[in-house]
Amino acid sequence: MKILYLDITTFFANMDMLDALKHYRDEQGQPLEIIRYPYVYEESRVRSDPAFEEAFLKALKQHDPDFVFSFNFLPVVSKVCKIDGYIYVSWIYDNPEIFLYSYQVINPCNIVLMFDSKQYETFRKGGIQTVEYLPLAASVRRLDALVPTKEQKEKFAADIAFVGSLYTERKQYYQEIFPKLDEYSQGYLEGLIQAQLQVDGINFIEETLPKNVVEEIQKASNLYPYPDSAETLEYLFANYIINREITIRERKGILTAIGERHPVRLYTYRSNNAFAPKGVENMGPVDYFEEMPYIFKLSRINLNITLRSIQHAIPLRGYDILGAGGFLLSNYQVDLERHFVPGEDYVYYESRQDLLDKIDYYLSHEDERAAIARNVHDKVSRYHTFDVRVAEIIELVKSRQT
Repeated sequence: MKILYLDITTFFANMDMLDALKHYRDEQGQPLEIIRYPYVYEESRVRSDPAFEEAFLKALKQHDPDFVFSFNFLPVVSKVCKIDGYIYVSWIYDNPEIFLYSYQVINPCNIVLMFDSKQYETFRKGGIQTVEYLPLAASVRRLDALVPTKEQKEKFAADIAFVGSLYTERKQYYQEIFPKLDEYSQGYLEGLIQAQLQVDGINFIEETLPKNVVEEIQKASNLYPYPDSAETLEYLFANYIINREITIRERKGILTAIGERHPVRLYTYRSNNAFAPKGVENMGPVDYFEEMPYIFKLSRINLNITLRSIQHAIPLRGYDILGAGGFLLSNYQVDLERHFVPGEDYVYYESRQDLLDKIDYYLSHEDERAAIARNVHDKVSRYHTFDVRVAEIIELVKSRQT
């Protein structure tokens, strides 16, 4: 079987996916033939790029692959694959992912693999038949090969660690538009944010934005959907403005609360140095491949505070923690409970107080904490590696070919 692989080096999962594809063997022991096609991901060119479209169509005709693969959905690729009916498999690992709402997503050549079961259910209920659910994975082979040295143990060992963005280093739409809103909209949004902060597992922001508030946000933000896209204003504002603001407040609030009782190592951008509550030390950004796995292996508790627009899914960070044999303490996510057992594979918290209590408990119950981490590492090794996912993707492609 031959795959034309869109090689996007800026995507974290790119290297692990290529490694898994190279290790794949079919029932006869035959490997995949992999044609790597370099692609520079630029949002301005993902919908339409005449020069790329012409060159890519020539490449398809030259190589005649069984299917094309990329991470995230690239409408311009689907557009070209549709011309001669080449199967295009895209695996989503971002949410929000605005390009999923391109009209190209309904092209019959597509197999769009969604890592968030909520998003998958939404699209299926909307009549979109080109989507499938496929959770993310971990490269246990790579992670197991990383054995900490004495120096790395001294550098990365910690009681509690959080690796992730605070989102204050990026454009903060909410803070920009808030002063421009009328008093009613300001009060409504603040109340909505406070309500959502009390609830994990269900996100009600998009469904509870009234028309008058949406109109106010549009006037203040000047944001509009793409003309060749089906996303609503409610989706756009909920996920790119409000859920991001909720995540900013949630992460800061949780880290501040923990820091009052225990030292926390925060690995994030240096531009967030202004956020310096008691007990929280900003260690700066870390390299995904060279440093982050050692943090997960050597921290007694690894926190996951999911970006609020990821409604049900296990984010890539979560799989990396589990696959590295780290202990995961996470907010509640439906897909975590779908694939793993709370208390055996990971632990989730139900409130700020519950989070603090569970941190106290697992810092003082080392054997139990270590057993949970070992157990989930073994489970990920069997059921949730990139090798396993590649085999599942190949089966989906074969079912489409028959």
